[in-house]
Parts: sequence; C-alpha cells; structure tokens
Amino acid sequence: MNITETKSEGLKKEYKVVIPATDIASKIDTKIKQIAKTAKLPGFRAGKAPFEMLKKKYHDSVLGEVIDDAIRSGTAELVKNENLRPAMQPEVKITSFADGKDLEFEVNLENLPEIKIGDFSKVKLDKFMAEVPAEEVEKALKYISESHKETVVAEGKKAAKGDVVMIDFVGSVDGVEFQGGKGTNYPLELGSGSFIPGFEDQLIGAEAGAKIDVNVKFPENYHAKDLAGKDALFVVDVKEVREPKVVELNDEFAKSVGAKSLDALKEDIKNRIKNDYENASRMKIKRQLLDALDTEYKFDSPESLVDAEYKSIVAQYEQAKKYNQLDASEKEKSEDELLKEYKDIALRRVKLGLLLSEVGQDAKISIKPEDINAAIMNEAKKYPGQEKAVLDYYLKNKSAVEALKAPIFEEKIVDYIISKADVSEKIVTVEELYNFNDEDKSSKKTSTKKTDKKSA
Repeated sequence: MNITETKSEGLKKEYKVVIPATDIASKIDTKIKQIAKTAKLPGFRAGKAPFEMLKKKYHDSVLGEVIDDAIRSGTAELVKNENLRPAMQPEVKITSFADGKDLEFEVNLENLPEIKIGDFSKVKLDKFMAEVPAEEVEKALKYISESHKETVVAEGKKAAKGDVVMIDFVGSVDGVEFQGGKGTNYPLELGSGSFIPGFEDQLIGAEAGAKIDVNVKFPENYHAKDLAGKDALFVVDVKEVREPKVVELNDEFAKSVGAKSLDALKEDIKNRIKNDYENASRMKIKRQLLDALDTEYKFDSPESLVDAEYKSIVAQYEQAKKYNQLDASEKEKSEDELLKEYKDIALRRVKLGLLLSEVGQDAKISIKPEDINAAIMNEAKKYPGQEKAVLDYYLKNKSAVEALKAPIFEEKIVDYIISKADVSEKIVTVEELYNFNDEDKSSKKTSTKKTDKKSA
C-alpha cells in the first residue's frame, strides 16, 4: 500500500492511498478459497469444485466486499502509520478503480490538536463559602409546616386570602366549553396563583353555597394556543370554605415529617441548605476554572466537532423558540446575535472538552463502579420518596447508566485540576454566593485564606 499526503491545512489532512492490483487479486482469491470449502457446483461434491470454476462464478460477488475491506483496513493503516487522531470518521472517496487495476482512494480527515498540559499549580481560584443563617432554617421550617398544614371547614365564613375553597367549575369561551376547563371538588387556595390571573381574586368574599361567574382572560403566552389571549367565563359553585389549621412547631410535628425531634429536623434542614450552598460554590469554582483554562490554553479546534456542537445548540434553540420557551436574555437579542453567540459557545465547549479529555488521559483518570453508584444515588436523592423507582430505572436501563459516565469523567477531571490549583477560601454572604454575574466580582471582598486542596 502506498500513502501520499496531498494536502495539509491546519488540522485538516488529505491523503492519497493506492492499493496494488496484486493485493486486491490476492484478497479476492482468499475470499473465494473460503467459499470453496463449502461451495457446491453441479457434478462436484461440496468443497471439491475446481478453483477456477469457483473464481469465475463468485469473482464479481466478492469484489465489492473486498473493496470495502481494503478501504477500511487501508484507512486504519493510514491512521496508524501517520500517527493520526481523527476528530471524526474520515471521509473516503474512491478516485480510480477497475477490475485488475490498482485501487486508488482519497482520505480526508481532521486531526485532533496537540495539547501540551501545563502546570495547574499556577491556576488561582477562589472557593466561595457561606454560613447558613438561622433565619434560612426558620424559613425552610415554615415552608415545611405550610406544606403539611391542614384545613378545617369554616361555617359561615367569607373566603379570604389563604383560605381554601372547594369548588366545582365549568369554563367556556364564546359559550363553548373547552377541554380541561371543568373540575369537581377542586381545592383552590386563594392567593396561591395556581389558576390564571384574576380567577382567585373574584372568589375572595364568597361563602359556601355561592354560585359565581368568574370572567378572566387567558395570558397571551398560555400553553394552549387555541386559548391564548381569549376571554373566558367560568361558572363556579363554592361548596365549602376551609381555613388553615395552625401548625405547632414541636417534636410531635417533627416526628410527623420523619425526624426524631424538632432540633433534629432543624439540623437536617441546615445540612440540606449547607449542601445547596456547597453545590453553588462548586458551580462558581468550576466556572472560574473553565474560564481560566479557556484563557490560558490556545489551540485550534476541529471544525467538524465545532459544527456538530453548533448544530446541536441551534436545534435546542429552535425547539425552545417553537414552544415559546426562550429565556428573557434570548428574547432581547436578534437571531443573528444569538447564532454568533451560539457559535462562540460551541467553540468553547469543544475546546474545553478536548482539553479536559487530554488532562484525563494524561493523569490516567478512570471511572470506577463506585463512582457510578455514587452518581446514581445522587440522582435518587433528587426525588424524595421515589428513590427506589429511580434506582430501578438505572438498574434496568444500561443506556441511562452510560449517559452518566461523561459527566462523571468530567467532574473527576475538574476535581483533579482543582486539587493541583492554588485555591483560596472566601467567606461571603448568601447573596454573593448565588450571584453568578461576572460584573459583580468586586463585591466579593471578605476574609481570605488558603484552603486544603483536598477540600476544594
């Protein structure tokens, strides 16, 4: 096999590969000899037919398979001999071939860039930390009590904000009932904002037994397009008015929500809030790290990978646009501005992905079974009360487990780099901890100390 590099522009490479006709003929003979072991021809026992007769019969049928094999093995040999690392599957084009002649084909590919890993101890990072304020614990405790509050029938009372009214209702637009506009014995908390704007306000002051016509207008961005922006009438029967029963925050209440005591419940709440703070801190230090790496490392990224990532981002944008799910910042920009921004994002993602992958290989970082188990347990914790269902899901879906591996690998690499970096702890307020605006860096001035790198 003869290999000639015909073009080299940055990461893009083009090669001409020639496989001699004698090699192709030899591969054809080999294939036919394999067929000959079991082939049957009239007048001959299986495996005893003359080779030339078999060659005449099977030559054309094995030729295509031989060419495919030759191109596949030839491309693999090219990659190995030239020490290439293709970013994506190489493109192959046959440029010349006829039976009995040399096989010539072109191979076009983009090579992965050479990345030299630097000294991570020179990377300076801030680890932001915040103490859990007592009022945050009390606020969370109040939220738990509110979510577990009971209501009691309030005879003769006029419904007020915070009360629950048990209602039957039928909705219509232009006198015609619409799908999903009917309910029976529905418990509606006034002031909860769970119904469309203006609905709940018109029930304040109502008493049990009242029949009320509620006139409202569906929001312009309502999810049901056929109702968006339209006026509607709801005929509402108020069956009961219920008021919330005061929840006493004591050991008995704590036990009702699964804690041993009120103090234990408060400690559990504090630990959960602390865990949320640590997650926010992790997000901030990871963003700092990625920004630092993006600034420090300069290398070309394969256009094919960037284009693939860009198309993926644009597809997500088109989906969000279709269902009116763009965020405020996206709505403020023109499509040209957004597409340019998405191109920059795609380039950054590919660049950092290649860099982190190189670091992972250089540091011999691997994913262990315990890493996957820990990730699955973390996923299960996100769904309190449904942990078993989550665990069963991953147990039965290998593809879901595989999907966890890439983020696990990335987080292990990030941990590795942080462990090598120059990390300083900064005690900040909760507001500062959750401020992810780059413009507000100057406000994060507090006591600073070097931290144990293992804790970063």
